[in-house]
Amino acid sequence: MPWYTEEQIEEVREANDIINIIGSYVKLKRSGNNYVGLCPFHNEKTPSFSVNSVKQMYKCFGCGAGGNVITFVMQYENYTFKEAMETLADRAGITLKQQEIDAEHKEQESIRMRLLEINKKAASYYYTKLKSPQGKIGYEYLTSRGLSNETIRRFGLGYAGWNGGELYGYLKHEGYNDDILKESGLFKIDERGVYDKFFNRVIFPIMDANNRVIGFGGRVMGDAKPKYLNSPETKLFDKSKNLFGLNYAKLGKNKNIMLCEGYMDVIALHQAGFTNAVASLGTAFTMQQAGIIKRYTDEVLLTYDSDTAGRKAALRAIPMLREVGINTRIIHMEPYKDPDEFIKEMGADEFRQRMDSAENSFYFEIGLLRQKYEANDPEQNTKFYHAVAKKLLDFEDKVQRENYLEAVAAKYFLRRDDLKSLVVRYGSVLPSVSVRDMPISGNDRRNILTKDKGIEYSYKLLLSMIIEKPYLYSQIKDIVKAEDYFGEPYRQVANMLYEQLASGEEVVPARIINHFMEAEVQNVVADIFQTNFDADMNSAELEKSLNELVIRIKEYSIDKRTRELVDINELKGLIQEKKALQTPAKLHIYLKDG
Repeated sequence: MPWYTEEQIEEVREANDIINIIGSYVKLKRSGNNYVGLCPFHNEKTPSFSVNSVKQMYKCFGCGAGGNVITFVMQYENYTFKEAMETLADRAGITLKQQEIDAEHKEQESIRMRLLEINKKAASYYYTKLKSPQGKIGYEYLTSRGLSNETIRRFGLGYAGWNGGELYGYLKHEGYNDDILKESGLFKIDERGVYDKFFNRVIFPIMDANNRVIGFGGRVMGDAKPKYLNSPETKLFDKSKNLFGLNYAKLGKNKNIMLCEGYMDVIALHQAGFTNAVASLGTAFTMQQAGIIKRYTDEVLLTYDSDTAGRKAALRAIPMLREVGINTRIIHMEPYKDPDEFIKEMGADEFRQRMDSAENSFYFEIGLLRQKYEANDPEQNTKFYHAVAKKLLDFEDKVQRENYLEAVAAKYFLRRDDLKSLVVRYGSVLPSVSVRDMPISGNDRRNILTKDKGIEYSYKLLLSMIIEKPYLYSQIKDIVKAEDYFGEPYRQVANMLYEQLASGEEVVPARIINHFMEAEVQNVVADIFQTNFDADMNSAELEKSLNELVIRIKEYSIDKRTRELVDINELKGLIQEKKALQTPAKLHIYLKDG
């Protein structure tokens, strides 16, 4: 464990009651074993933030933030793990003695620190170059786009010169060797030598939420291809898990976040006073990015380009944002293509009016559907009815779905009862509708609850049930073993939980969270410990669902191992394992009364 032993971490955690710590930041109200309040990590009016005094964990059911007391201090104060430990130790009067970390962790941490140093120096180098005579072409490009010196400074914009080896020479002079420079992603290395990845480009430093430079984007000067070039993925930079401009957007008091397509849109919006703008990093929007945004807001305003490509990108992003619980609206910028162009021509006040009149994303989706079908053609209009009915199933909440059904029927002069009958019809066969509202049997309901939410959801359910009812471990341990959980952190959590139970230790979920340093992973682990079956069930139904859950996880494990089989002699054993699962008498997990 980096910096501190597990015993030290647990001592600090136990000495800082989570209710007292979080209560000093957030107004909490008692509700049974839990305390509830408004989440400090995103804007909300109805409390969805829950702190469990028994488990010593917190969880926001709105934005997904969760963890133990150390996690909370890290997230709220924007501290590193080490800083959070020191703060809580000082608060509890504990003297911490730092331990020597193992060689592997020490080397990895050393690499990360050196890469951060390299990126910082590279950003400074590019910025200096922009302000030099050699950077005139880059500086004139940025000012021609309407950017002020203050904006250029704020975003650390720079220029990579014509010479393909300038940055390399500079960093070599600073004492960095080729091995670490290769890890930075700033250079291309082949049999001819080492070359700067970026040259003759305006440079956009990419910062993480903690204002550390983790990568770069570059816009070419001229007509060369590609127009925009990003850093490759490194030990610091994963483009699917970061957002350009988030380091500034998260500081604003805005109730929403604007999601743009590119760097210049974000920078132009910030300069115009809209400091809640962010952009994905040269790639399609991802679920990870949607989850990150959810930490800070419940509403996104999409400002994608108003062309065909922009509309397609919006249609890809909307379902992902909806899935994590974000309400989305579309800012229409016609006749202009993007926010940068719009603001230059129309000004910030007019853009604010477009923001205020942004279109509901579901209406936007239905509007694009309407364009595909001829309203005066009976066949085409029938297809439109069916397409709208399927789209309404995106809403799991019955009341929300009914409200949108009424509104869309009125807006497009559709017969409400006909549309509703189609929704019910498709709802009986499509898993996207809320399982509580579907006219299906209890057994089918449980299958949909687990199968259609993915294997990770099944892992969460089973691990959470074992934590809630530790006596289940003795029945399950020889059927679903720790190695039957695929992917992290699920296997790690299963290993630690099984070890605690096997040794007879008290199961302490907050202690397990201590083993994970990344805030995003801690959120996943916290979610594992607070996942339950969605549907209301009596004890018999719950027991039946539990058995189905165990079978599903085991079958998935067997199927996955079969597909990855190297030794054909193992196949017979896997086939026998699967056959045994299909014999009901061979498997029955039972729940104790009460």
